[in-house]
Amino acid sequence: MRVVAASDAYLRATMTRREEILDRKLSDVMPDHATRRMKNFPVLDPSGEIRYVIQRVEDISEFARLSHELRTPLTAILGFGRLLKMHVSEPENRESVEQILQAGRHLLTMINEILDMSRLESGRLPLSLEPVKLGDSIRRVIGLARPLAVARRVDLVTAGATLHNRHVRADPERLHQVLLNLVSNGIKYNRAGGRLTIGCQWAAPGYVRIAVRDTGIGIPRAMQSRLFTPFDRLGAAAEGVEGTGLGLTLAKRLVEAMSGHIGYESVVDEGSTFWVDLLESEAPDERPQSATAAGPGGATEPRGTVLYIEDNPSHLRLVERVLAEESRIRFIGAMQGRLGLVLAREHRPDVILTDLHLPDISGEEILHEVQSDPVLRPTPVVILSADATPDHVTRLLAAGARAYLTKPPDVPRLLQVLETMLPAR
Repeated sequence: MRVVAASDAYLRATMTRREEILDRKLSDVMPDHATRRMKNFPVLDPSGEIRYVIQRVEDISEFARLSHELRTPLTAILGFGRLLKMHVSEPENRESVEQILQAGRHLLTMINEILDMSRLESGRLPLSLEPVKLGDSIRRVIGLARPLAVARRVDLVTAGATLHNRHVRADPERLHQVLLNLVSNGIKYNRAGGRLTIGCQWAAPGYVRIAVRDTGIGIPRAMQSRLFTPFDRLGAAAEGVEGTGLGLTLAKRLVEAMSGHIGYESVVDEGSTFWVDLLESEAPDERPQSATAAGPGGATEPRGTVLYIEDNPSHLRLVERVLAEESRIRFIGAMQGRLGLVLAREHRPDVILTDLHLPDISGEEILHEVQSDPVLRPTPVVILSADATPDHVTRLLAAGARAYLTKPPDVPRLLQVLETMLPAR
């Protein structure tokens, strides 16, 4: 542990709140390609005033590399699978391709959940605890879960609307992850024509409860002790219900990491209720305005030049093939960062796509070089990387990246992002 200068935003937060603050901004990539995470600790004098701030620097390179290595093989599988599906018309062949994509998506979900659990167990999963409005979280989850509910003929309803304006202390993205898992389970294990109710109510003093109640078949008492056991799906796999067996385990650990509690009640043939209790929080004086990516500006065709800097040949070919489908996008590829910068200055692309981990310089250095060049500065830089840890996403966006997309790339999302950045016709 050592005393260092903290970044301004997190230092101010530490000084104001007088508590430990996780600085989600990683330090610059070190010469040995290790990455660091920092945490601020306020030190008070006897009168309660902050004397100084200690910042702990922790090497998290192993997790970053693990995430990258596990996701990278899936990039080609899912990417080329989606591309193949666009060109296959025979029903049998389309079904075969969809089976490949479904298996790939399942594996990607499992990888994400395993990595999250590993980070939680080692204390390396960053959480940003802040006031979260209950109604906003519930509406967001319902919006994402509605297509699944419609497909399975399950009605989604809400209850406890008087508490929807209340706030709880949570990490907004992790709370969303927990609620989406509970709601998705409540739909998948429900009856056709059943109902799923998401409600809010007071729990223990100082806590607000979010309850997800279904009208499914319920869970036998003999199986209930296995609910939060990793990879134990209580026989659901034999019934053809999709899942990894990790969702509830991860949800429990995330809720507990946010100083909350999770529990359930279930009656066979009547249904189950899963609930989350979180500490109530005061409403923020100023709610930060989150930037949202603009959608396509109409039905105009994509156009312009895209430079993609990527050292993996299959990934390079994949994006080239995707952009080749859009005849008005010119593609330039580079397998080294410095060569990419030379090509950027020579061809002046409309968008620069870059991986983070390159053989010579990092994608973050490319972003810095572009922003430091008066000619290239207006060029939007998009990160496309398998290294999708929340720290990296937050840090690169704060550093000026226009968007951060993960591998395997979601082709429609990639094209949508490019459409917003390419010049008008």
